[in-house]
Amino acid sequence: MSSDLDGGDDDDISPISLILPLEETDINKLSLRRNAVASELLHHFIPSINSNLSIRQLPSQGLSFQLWPAATTLVNLLDDHRSHPQTNPLTPTLTALRQISESPTLKILEIGSGTGLVGIAAAATLGAKVTITDLSHVISNLQLNVEANAGILAANGGCVQVAPLHWGEAIDAELIEQDFDLILASDVVYHDHLYDPLIQTLKGFLLGGGNPKMVFLMAHLRRWKKDSTFFRKARKLFEVEVLHKDPPPPGSRIGVVVYRFAAKQSKKPATGSANQG
Repeated sequence: MSSDLDGGDDDDISPISLILPLEETDINKLSLRRNAVASELLHHFIPSINSNLSIRQLPSQGLSFQLWPAATTLVNLLDDHRSHPQTNPLTPTLTALRQISESPTLKILEIGSGTGLVGIAAAATLGAKVTITDLSHVISNLQLNVEANAGILAANGGCVQVAPLHWGEAIDAELIEQDFDLILASDVVYHDHLYDPLIQTLKGFLLGGGNPKMVFLMAHLRRWKKDSTFFRKARKLFEVEVLHKDPPPPGSRIGVVVYRFAAKQSKKPATGSANQG
């Protein structure tokens, strides 16, 4: 039996069957069709800011254009942090980042943003400056979703910009120079051929000589036994801990888990070595 730090238990679960069942959530869905491309306009209500975030899905365009379960978990935690910071599992991390940040406004990077819901929600609930990223062909839909929520972002002191980011490739200098405080991601561990590129990108940010206190928060719903390979590799480079576990939804044995990754702290050399003298 695997632990949560290995990514979950031992049985494979189909990822396709675990894309968010919208009818069971508080998200309102409006299906549209334009130029033969089906789209869905989602309205996700955020109680802490009393606003609906509008997000366009394009299910026919691939998995990057759909909302996945772990994204909703992160959004709900961000919403709860604004309303109930005393009991929220993200509060210790966010408080520590604010205390060491040179700016009162957190600078956040979201990787594998998909529809952009998590990054947009983070900007709105935290009053943060957020950069949401994904592959180049996803950027236009991300930009549309940012623009659709511009009024809500402005009203809550948030700011979102969009940029392409290809894991495993050299990171654009403009992203590195932004010196982010926090990286967010949800449901990014599902294809094993992406494990090494993802870890390479995380190394570039967390271990690349920028902000040494930068933290990566990842919401993950385990789907395959092989997910544990990613976590074994990641633990060789980063301190990994579980911050939150969703209870399994009806009919499932697993729920979304939120992990915190940070650079390993270097061990101080032992003093008074027995070989001295």
